[in-house]
Amino acid sequence: MYKVSIKKSAFKELKKIPPNIRESIKEVIYSFRENPFPEGCKKLKIYENCYRVRKGQYRVIYEVKGKNSIVVIKIGHRKTVY
Repeated sequence: MYKVSIKKSAFKELKKIPPNIRESIKEVIYSFRENPFPEGCKKLKIYENCYRVRKGQYRVIYEVKGKNSIVVIKIGHRKTVY
């Protein structure tokens, strides 16, 4: 089981997302506890140990640290998240 934490800036970004989409993004984040590499996740070439997951028009960028820790770095619309 992985420990999932969210950076303060990512949490602020999450609060700005419409409520119905926000709930589905929360489900994706909670699923990282069981499986840090869900179907559809892609490794980012620019950063080491960073991945992204799509949820509709939004992206969740996260870093896998060690063997049991995940940090959500950024959440946002696909046009502005990178």
